[in-house]
Amino acid sequence: MSILAFGINHTTASVDLRGRVAFAPEIVIESLQQALSHLDGDEMALLSTCNRTEIYLSGDVSDEQLLGWLAEHKSIELEQLQSCYYCHRDQQAVRHIMRVASGLDSLVLGEPQIFGQIKSAYAVGREAGTVSTFLNQAFQYAFAAAKRVRSQTAIGQNPVSVAYASVSLAEQIFADLKDAHALLIGAGETIELVARHLREKKIGGITVANRTLNRAQELAADFSAEAILLSDIPDYLPKADIVISSTASQLPILGKGAVESALKKRKHRPIFMVDIAVPRDIEPEVEELADVYLYTVDDLQEVIQDNLRARQTAADVAQEIIDQEAEDWSRQQRSLAVVDTIRAFRDSVEKIRDEEVDKALAALERGQDSPSVIATLARNLTNKLMHKPTTRLKQAGEEGSDETIHATHELFGLDKKR
Repeated sequence: MSILAFGINHTTASVDLRGRVAFAPEIVIESLQQALSHLDGDEMALLSTCNRTEIYLSGDVSDEQLLGWLAEHKSIELEQLQSCYYCHRDQQAVRHIMRVASGLDSLVLGEPQIFGQIKSAYAVGREAGTVSTFLNQAFQYAFAAAKRVRSQTAIGQNPVSVAYASVSLAEQIFADLKDAHALLIGAGETIELVARHLREKKIGGITVANRTLNRAQELAADFSAEAILLSDIPDYLPKADIVISSTASQLPILGKGAVESALKKRKHRPIFMVDIAVPRDIEPEVEELADVYLYTVDDLQEVIQDNLRARQTAADVAQEIIDQEAEDWSRQQRSLAVVDTIRAFRDSVEKIRDEEVDKALAALERGQDSPSVIATLARNLTNKLMHKPTTRLKQAGEEGSDETIHATHELFGLDKKR
């Protein structure tokens, strides 16, 4: 049975087209069931994220059929999809699923979220009744490959986003973030991502400061944080162990004097600061203070570039793991194909045997002597078992198909002298 991985992603399609092709979670089950009723497929799963929409399918389905279904289902011109889709089959399809699950095919190399997303796609397929034996096996191989990649390489151990790098550096300064309080200045996407990472690290508390209180409150509500105005920062700075700032301000938000005053109230307990903003939110002179660890966006970029290089090295090792796992999957498929062939061969032989045994028993009941019946049984069995192979071998000889003749010698252990 054939398996394929079909889709578009961040390397092949624009954000706009990816958005139009995406499937909302609440319609995935219905879409899976509708697709299988429309296509000549046996099993199907669907992965849809901001960076990719992919269909994993088993069965004899052509690229054109899938393109046609997707274009019709999403009301998109077929030509728009034809220029940006990809379709991998069999071992290459399984290798692709493994690469996706391991984060090797992601916009951010090695990002861990995709593993949970592809596991969710598998679970939804199972719930929809569109994933069973064949795709289940492929997914299990993909999960095993991804776990090997995570455990045997450093693909996900080095932060490659400004937000994650900031939080990772904070972990190096403080032994346990559960006892730390973070002051986040700004309420944009970067600060929101910082807050998300801090919550995952079980930070002790978060305060969000912003120019407008409403936006600060919206962000704070998502993370059980406190919202304040920028003007309130001097009052809250003394309790902040971590300060991460990312605003669009043209002038510094924090000056050396305010930080120095806060340090005195903290009895010189250190403050870790990250200034992600351009232009800077924190005056450069703050770095002169003895109990402040101040990093700028340039410092983080150096960390990120080093980590990207480390991830790329890990990715090379990860690819070797995936190649091994994909080959193991192919080997198992070949072994299953042999099992099916053996079963079919045995069934064919047993059918001939049963027919000839029935004839022999009937002959004995009619009073024929046993030696004659046994001889007839043996002769008939030999003739019927030899008929098809002999016919095929004669045909192979006439057509000069030496491979068939050599395979017969190998299969039956025959003397190769002719």
